[in-house]
Amino acid sequence: MAGIGFELRRLMQKDTLGAQLQAFVFSAVIGSGPWILSIVAIMAIGMLNLGRETPGSPVSAFQISVTYLMAFSLIFSSLLQLVFTRFVADRLYEKRDRVVLPNVMGALLVTFVVAGLIGSVAAVWWLQGSLLYRLAMLAGFVILCGIWIAVIFASAVKAYRRILVVFAVGYGVTVGAAYLLRGHGVEGLLLGLVIGQATLLFALLTLVVREYPGDHLVSFEFMQRDSIYPSLIWTALFYNLGVWIDKFVFWADPVTGVNILGPLRAAPGYDLSMFLSYLSLIPGMAVFLIRMETDFSEKCERFYGSIQQGGTLAQIQAARHELVESLGQGMLMVLKVQGAVTLVLLLASEDILAWLGVSTVDPLMFRIHLLGVGGQLLVLSMLNVFYYLDHRRASLAVCLVFMLSNGLLSWLTLQWGPSYYGGGYALSILLTCATGAALLFRKLASLEYDTFMLQPVHA
Repeated sequence: MAGIGFELRRLMQKDTLGAQLQAFVFSAVIGSGPWILSIVAIMAIGMLNLGRETPGSPVSAFQISVTYLMAFSLIFSSLLQLVFTRFVADRLYEKRDRVVLPNVMGALLVTFVVAGLIGSVAAVWWLQGSLLYRLAMLAGFVILCGIWIAVIFASAVKAYRRILVVFAVGYGVTVGAAYLLRGHGVEGLLLGLVIGQATLLFALLTLVVREYPGDHLVSFEFMQRDSIYPSLIWTALFYNLGVWIDKFVFWADPVTGVNILGPLRAAPGYDLSMFLSYLSLIPGMAVFLIRMETDFSEKCERFYGSIQQGGTLAQIQAARHELVESLGQGMLMVLKVQGAVTLVLLLASEDILAWLGVSTVDPLMFRIHLLGVGGQLLVLSMLNVFYYLDHRRASLAVCLVFMLSNGLLSWLTLQWGPSYYGGGYALSILLTCATGAALLFRKLASLEYDTFMLQPVHA
């Protein structure tokens, strides 16, 4: 994330209100990413009064269709996301910038082919509906998988104004195209999504081409054995499955789940409560990204630099102390901001649901989800620290605990009744936070030893 780090440091050094606001907005967009921004776009389309929100309406069918597209595209592309991110980071560290673009094209080519094959099987044998609906779902799945790969580079591009414009245009086109095509039912709404997301994908690729020109068109160097870290594959897969597994449990249950369109099921109250709660992450994600990419990243560079450059024990210990202190201050700031946002939303939860005209969401479940989402930001924070410190096994353990506990506890609370809905997710986050904190404290206590042991031995 060298690009965003450079821009955030430059903006923060200006020490003016306008620069601080720009840094916050930039971090909010990049930190939230297309996933949360897509939720905003989907809700915006639903609020345009495109149809009555009943189980059989075009809007309801569109929203659940896009939810499935988001879920399965994130899970599928997770097999490549972290591995490819690590590959690119290593090449940029080696100053081999010109191999980035060919490997981006190679990664997208592999993603498009495999996603196209899997999506085609699902469109023919699993989905129900018109031919146009199936084709739109297939195109949407392939394009979203590509976006999850291309968006990796949004944080590496230094031209933050262009990034903001790209996201604004992409999601503006999505909402606008869906509105113009609303007369064609769910197929028209999906085509609007496809047009908007295709615009976003090509705009992101344009940024990559301008930032990282290459010597040739396509390369598959990222698939070489020494470039693949299996633990990163499992980490990303477990995390994305953990994010969605409670929804799968509620969708499959005959009491909470309802059929919307063919095999596509939803738990309307649970889903909407969760999606609304995820919007509360935006301020916390912005603050987290600012702290991680300004103060903490600099302290990391200083600590590892003191070891690589043969610093004295006193210099190394001083750098470690600064790193740990920066991490503690960053976590405390995230807790304060996210805690304040969550507290305000908890107090105003019933008014918010009434203002939105949402009658299917239980206020108690909404409050539980808000608490869980706030905890999930801490999980994301700890995972990012593990990535910075290259503790891949710790991040894998945290994501495995998240996936298993969220699935099991969500199923248990589902058996206990409506009063406990959402409690499985919240308890899972609590358990995951505890696991992550324990591993993080242990890693920080042995940071010098672990770092020295990772250094290559020169004869």
